[in-house]
Amino acid sequence: MSDHTESPGPESTATEPLLSSTPTLPPDESDKTTYNAKAEILNRAIQEIGMGRYQWQLFVVIGFGWASDNLWPIVTSLILAPVSYEFQINKGGLLTLAQNIGLLVGAVFWGFGCDIFGRTWAFNLTIGVTAVFALIAAGSPTFGAACTFAALWSVGVGGNLPVDSAIFLEFLPGSHQYLLTVLSVDWAFAQVLATLIAWPLLGDLTCSQAEGCAKEKNMGWRYFMIAMGGLAMIMFVGRFICFTMYESPKYLMGKGRNGDAVDVIHEVARRNGTTSSLTREDLDVLDREQEQSQGFHATSLVRQRLEKVNFEHVRALFDSPKRAYSTTLIILVWALIGLGYPLYNAFLPYITAQRGAAYGDGSTYITYRNSLIIAVMGIPGCLFGGFLVELPRFGRRGALSVSTVLTGVFLLASTTASTSDTLLRWNCAFSFMSSLMYAVLYAYTPEIFLTKDRGTGNALTASANRVFGIMSPIIAMFANLETAIPVYVSGALFLTAGILVLSMPYESQGKASL
Repeated sequence: MSDHTESPGPESTATEPLLSSTPTLPPDESDKTTYNAKAEILNRAIQEIGMGRYQWQLFVVIGFGWASDNLWPIVTSLILAPVSYEFQINKGGLLTLAQNIGLLVGAVFWGFGCDIFGRTWAFNLTIGVTAVFALIAAGSPTFGAACTFAALWSVGVGGNLPVDSAIFLEFLPGSHQYLLTVLSVDWAFAQVLATLIAWPLLGDLTCSQAEGCAKEKNMGWRYFMIAMGGLAMIMFVGRFICFTMYESPKYLMGKGRNGDAVDVIHEVARRNGTTSSLTREDLDVLDREQEQSQGFHATSLVRQRLEKVNFEHVRALFDSPKRAYSTTLIILVWALIGLGYPLYNAFLPYITAQRGAAYGDGSTYITYRNSLIIAVMGIPGCLFGGFLVELPRFGRRGALSVSTVLTGVFLLASTTASTSDTLLRWNCAFSFMSSLMYAVLYAYTPEIFLTKDRGTGNALTASANRVFGIMSPIIAMFANLETAIPVYVSGALFLTAGILVLSMPYESQGKASL
């Protein structure tokens, strides 16, 4: 919703259209002003087309990626105990560690790759990779094999957020960009679905303890993996076979392919039953003005040719003090949340069962019932987030800061619970607020990056999230989960992240993304 490209002047804001053709502009600055002007033209063209059939179809299939981003970490947490029991492993957290390593690799590979090679190939492959290795994982003969396949399916999962958020934002009219927040309802539904399917399979067909746990008595988690892998395969087919994905027009424009960008705009208009007045000349004229104002620069041509093998997109995220500050801050926020959320949530079924046992109601039924209730509370949280980000004088930053701080507050408050029901209430509040937080975070993050660098920016934030996520199972393996210390640490991380959000220099509410 914001362009966030700054002019050379110190008074520039993130939302100013920079159309200057001053001859004294260095090549890099002229490139940026030309890009901004062309992006504004594409924004107007997409707004002229409006929110139609193509975008609503995209809303559905992009939701598959959003769901997968939450579904598979939940899957790993749910099978953690039965896998550990079957293979007689004391450090079951290694499975979560393998998953987080795969998520990191996926975030880096797919995130950076979609800025270099385009969005469509990554969009079509991420869920397919997940489905294949999840189905194979159901036949794991050893704990090491299970960890390997968890890492491999997570490589696919790790690309969903960086790629899908970029794609959806780049096709949305500025008037409907709040849907990027609402989209997170799929993230919450995924947790509900995973818990519903796990309840009968893991509740009735798995070992309750490590002693005497043979494969034939512990088939529940394998059936669960088949069910989840099959679901991912259905999502993949829905994307690849039933939906035609067009390359992002802003990505094409950023690569100098003005004609292709215009063709995509007209095809989307045709799918929506409307027309567009955009012509290739509208974009080409700005390129000619740039050449006339600064002359032909051989270095610009060389830079374009080498773009695929250097760190041009990374440097662009730090090309001014304000942008560098913004990029650094959002990476830090993602990192803190990346450690705080899985440190608590990945081990929530274990914590719920253990605390329930201490309160005298730690049965499998109660554990999964509570997990389902907690998961359901995330759905209204995501929907409320879509409303909150559009409130005047509140916006993205306000919604993200308040929800992140309250997530930490509810988490810390859960340590005061003296009964299972009280713990459930605090966990429900945590689920509602953390889902709201993620809904806003997933929308706000891609909005503060330019399209040409958006995949890279998403990759950096997601990578920071995954790197710190890797630390959570390591900490949990050595921490005493019978104490509240991991919860205190997690709550403090959320509080810190929420405070940092207030320092973000950009507010993207009401601004069309460039």
